Amino acid sequence: MRVPSLTLAAAGAALIAPALPAPATAVPPAERVAARDANAVREGSAAPGGGALHGGGVAGVARGGDAAPSRGAGRAEDPGRAGRSAGAERARRTEDAVTAARLLARAGRCTTRVSRGRYRTDAGRPATIPVCGTRDAVFWKADLDVDCDGRPTARCNRRTDPVFAAATAVLGSDGRRLNAETLPYIVVPAPSRRWDHRASGVRGGSVAAVVYGDRVRYAVVGDTGPRDLIGEASYATARALGIRPDPRTGGVSSGVTYIVFRDSRITAVEDRAAAVAEGERLARRFLARH
Repeated sequence: MRVPSLTLAAAGAALIAPALPAPATAVPPAERVAARDANAVREGSAAPGGGALHGGGVAGVARGGDAAPSRGAGRAEDPGRAGRSAGAERARRTEDAVTAARLLARAGRCTTRVSRGRYRTDAGRPATIPVCGTRDAVFWKADLDVDCDGRPTARCNRRTDPVFAAATAVLGSDGRRLNAETLPYIVVPAPSRRWDHRASGVRGGSVAAVVYGDRVRYAVVGDTGPRDLIGEASYATARALGIRPDPRTGGVSSGVTYIVFRDSRITAVEDRAAAVAEGERLARRFLARH
């Protein structure tokens, strides 16, 4: 069940400037008539501008030089050695691959709890979700309620979303509110005695890996929600994970893992390609260090 997010200006300032006081009390929960549908839909969105999110390999450069008679020919590259090097490189890439299974195995162990208490997934539900952490990231496992707040679009507006707010706590580099339909972002609880995300190196534009099933998708921290609830992400995040993104009837009731990398930040929050590149780098570090 989603409730109105903290999209007041004070909440935005709290994320963008961590030293500022905590935002005002959260908006009281409002019941949503929503039958959660866990049936997945295929991802169909592309990166902004149609650009590819993953770059190709770097072309090799041949070394020039004068060839010595006969002896130079005898020093030609050993095909067997080249094959072994290529095989080693493929093996290394396989070991370094960021998969849902590897991230879940790492984030499945809550050896250090960073929140003083636990969170509810929905209003009226028991508080069972702790925020855990390592030196590289904080993480939690919860549901996913679809957040459509921000700029009004064809799929995110007051008609499609009964608790729609035309604002987000974080602004894009152009000073405009975020677009939940196209930008993968997640929502973090507003600072409280239970947990102040700023103290954990989390703020507006921080990079997150969101895992559901066998999918890993990268997002940014783009909004804040009530102090006692956790488990919310944008329309675009849900769609990228194969989750029904409808703000009324979409989302899932459990099984989504959120991993936010400490002290990370994308300056242009709306730059999806930058979030993916940085997210993959930080995810590899998160896995390698533990």
